[in-house]
Amino acid sequence: MVAAGDADQNSVAERLGLKPDMIVQELGWDEDVDEGVRAAIEEHLEGELLDEDADEVIDVVLLWWRDGDGDLGDALVDARVPLDEHGVVWVLTPKTGQSGHVEPSEIAEAVPTVGMSQTSNLSLGPGWTATRLVPRSTSRR
Repeated sequence: MVAAGDADQNSVAERLGLKPDMIVQELGWDEDVDEGVRAAIEEHLEGELLDEDADEVIDVVLLWWRDGDGDLGDALVDARVPLDEHGVVWVLTPKTGQSGHVEPSEIAEAVPTVGMSQTSNLSLGPGWTATRLVPRSTSRR
């Protein structure tokens, strides 16, 4: 049975550019994440998201990030380690007015120092925003 709003949630994975054959790692999970977004992504991928202990080459990293989580630059460096050379990092942050909101300037400052480029932003439901980062060498391809 499909609940009201599920049709919109099902498009979340597609808007993030995820395809069923991709290997997707999730970092920064906590009890405040949007479980509807996670469920829609896992349904689209037809499998579970990998955690920080995964040792595969990763196509996409979903990094849930909040104000107070530490140094975003360090987290992005860690996220890039298993990432495919053309892989994408989505930084998922609470929207303005939500607890843990991250100023866009914090992301903009961290991105170039780790060799990445910011390419787009998406709204993920009522509480979260996603910022797409790609390796700098592939941002213009």
